[in-house]
Amino acid sequence: MTNKTEIKRIFNLQSKASNVLSLRNSSYKERVEKIKSIRTFISNDANHKKIADALYKDLKKSNEEVISTEITPTLLNIKQVLKNLKQWMKDEHVPSPLTMVGTSSYIKYESKGNILLISPWNYPIFLSLYPLIYAIASGNSVILKPSEISTHSSKVIKNIIQTLFKENEVAVIEGSVEESTELLKLPFNHIHFTGSPRVGKIVMEAAAKNLSGITLELGGKSPVIVDGTGNIKNIAQKIAWAKTLNCGQTCIAPDFALLKKENLQDFITHFKNSVAQFYNVSNQGIEKSSDYGRIVDDINFKRIDAILKDAVKKGAKIETGGEINSKEKFMSPTLLSNVSQDMLVMQEEIFGPILPVITFENNSDVIELFQKMPSPLAIYIMSSNKKNIKYFMDNTVSGGVCINELMLTVVNPNLPFGGVNNSGIGKSGGKHSFNDFSNEKGVVKKNFGNFLKLVYPPFKKSIFKYFKHIVKI
Repeated sequence: MTNKTEIKRIFNLQSKASNVLSLRNSSYKERVEKIKSIRTFISNDANHKKIADALYKDLKKSNEEVISTEITPTLLNIKQVLKNLKQWMKDEHVPSPLTMVGTSSYIKYESKGNILLISPWNYPIFLSLYPLIYAIASGNSVILKPSEISTHSSKVIKNIIQTLFKENEVAVIEGSVEESTELLKLPFNHIHFTGSPRVGKIVMEAAAKNLSGITLELGGKSPVIVDGTGNIKNIAQKIAWAKTLNCGQTCIAPDFALLKKENLQDFITHFKNSVAQFYNVSNQGIEKSSDYGRIVDDINFKRIDAILKDAVKKGAKIETGGEINSKEKFMSPTLLSNVSQDMLVMQEEIFGPILPVITFENNSDVIELFQKMPSPLAIYIMSSNKKNIKYFMDNTVSGGVCINELMLTVVNPNLPFGGVNNSGIGKSGGKHSFNDFSNEKGVVKKNFGNFLKLVYPPFKKSIFKYFKHIVKI
């Protein structure tokens, strides 16, 4: 735990004008070396083992899942930054209108200053290092607050930062709600938060008191629409994978499925078979699988279990799954049918391995349902009908859309990633993250002439005719 005095000390150290200016004016080479040091650290076999061990203790993630969802995405983002940072840092020249003859204009990207990163527990390594890389690339100092829920991963993160950085550059504050509350009282130039919409509102309210810039990477109920025109077996397999990855604890995981009525039974069969192929090949039970994770802690386990019990009590049918082991925080992949809107499973983001299925007859039924719900982080459309795809695209709002695949809206760094209102504010990924942590300063430079004299008083009668002519050109 870090006390108030220590938090304030580190904040003041990073916020000193000399420190802010030093980092703001740091060279491309200096920033690149810092980012490369992260790559070198997490690529080291001994360090990789420590990371994997921590993630296993927190979430029972297999080493293979650690590689594919924590280490590799981090390394790919580092690669993206190293490839493009020199270009991103350059002044971006823009054209000037005729009324500004004799001047040139450009955008100068400068650091915002001191950044607060609050990272979550579900992908604790990646979602801590991912924004950190871009904050460093933009020339900022950073205080990183990892989640107190994934305690083992938080200790690893602190070790990484203390090994690689000086406190005036990057520092880690461990702790829980008390520490987060103290941090949010401070006038950071920008706050980047990844977590739930509920906590996101608290972070946004705190940021408003200091007029801090803010990025909220939240979540919500991301739906997958299955219109019946694709291969149901393949679709069910994709959905089963996306829903069970990290035990369903992913912000862009499909939160519920919408299927044509005539496809329901086939989908149930193929979903059930896919889960068995993934996690029960030896027929010893899913709980024995080394590839299937666990709910992160007792609080979240009880929350998800309560959601499931509420659904069953109100008439939902468990088509497959439903097995739990509270001691091990194990919950098997669970598929629910006969789901209604009054159930908690359709009112809250599940963030666990439960997939409610709702059937529909007409495409308009889907749109009608979406209009009653907050805009999600992602929408998945599984269809081979171009007309249907366009209809769903044109009549819905979401942070991103993925067609005939799942979980890819966050992968391409050339695309903006983020939500809409309840599912998030601001965009990240590649240049979008660099811009997010930068102040885009507009600069106008006079090169010749002094055409502004035309609007100096006393005003000439002919000035109106002049501007009327200019706006027509």
